[in-house]
Amino acid sequence: MNNNIRFELSFKNISQLDDKLNFCKLNNITNINIPCKGLLKKDLFNSTIKYISKNYNEFNVTYHYSLYHQYSKNKEKSYQDFLDFVKGSQTNKNYEILLVSGSNKKKNFDSVDVLAYLKKEKNLNVKFGVAYNPYLKKYYNNSSERERFEKKNSTGLINSIWFQYGTDIKVLHNEVTYLKKVAKDEKLNLFGSLFIPSKQFLARFKFRPWKEVYISEKCLYALENFFDFTNDLVSFYKKNNITPVIETDFSSSEKLYSVYSFLENER
Repeated sequence: MNNNIRFELSFKNISQLDDKLNFCKLNNITNINIPCKGLLKKDLFNSTIKYISKNYNEFNVTYHYSLYHQYSKNKEKSYQDFLDFVKGSQTNKNYEILLVSGSNKKKNFDSVDVLAYLKKEKNLNVKFGVAYNPYLKKYYNNSSERERFEKKNSTGLINSIWFQYGTDIKVLHNEVTYLKKVAKDEKLNLFGSLFIPSKQFLARFKFRPWKEVYISEKCLYALENFFDFTNDLVSFYKKNNITPVIETDFSSSEKLYSVYSFLENER
């Protein structure tokens, strides 16, 4: 089962990271994602990469590189920092990169711009994952996502698409069909965000909704409906060869059991 799931780790310092990596080892979890947000940016993000590379080569790691959170001083300095990071990934084969613009896109320095810059670099043999939000046009009146993807894909540097979370499978289905059509014969790995339903998750989201993350009123105010939707989403992921990325905390035996139980009981 573990080979068909990825787990996103959340932590505040290297000590917490170490505890969670050991928990993963004990439970045969090897596919992990390291986000770049909140406290996990700049020095802690860089320290995390060094720490995992030195001590935990057994993990298949995807690092989320946020151009917003890693921005430093100016565009030129920030690009050079990113370029150094990318070159480091070429010599360290145990990790891959998911490139994201971040919660607030920097002018002339978002993922579309940076991929265009990278295309001009010589002797750079690397592929990236890119984020895709299927819900922007219908729910946030933003029709740019398809155009942005086509620009990213035209660089030839893309090998994976990571779908933002949301609760409209019809919209998701339409966008998956579109992306497969654009990719044609190219091999693009697909990943999809997944949250295990809980009262705590719903309470937090209602209190502070996430930017450009769509959760329907039906799911938001009835846990049973949220469970039903999540069952349908897991089925959709399986049918479309989309690897689930568990963003719910799983770092205890009880929590991990609830994740596996949910996936095994999916209708």
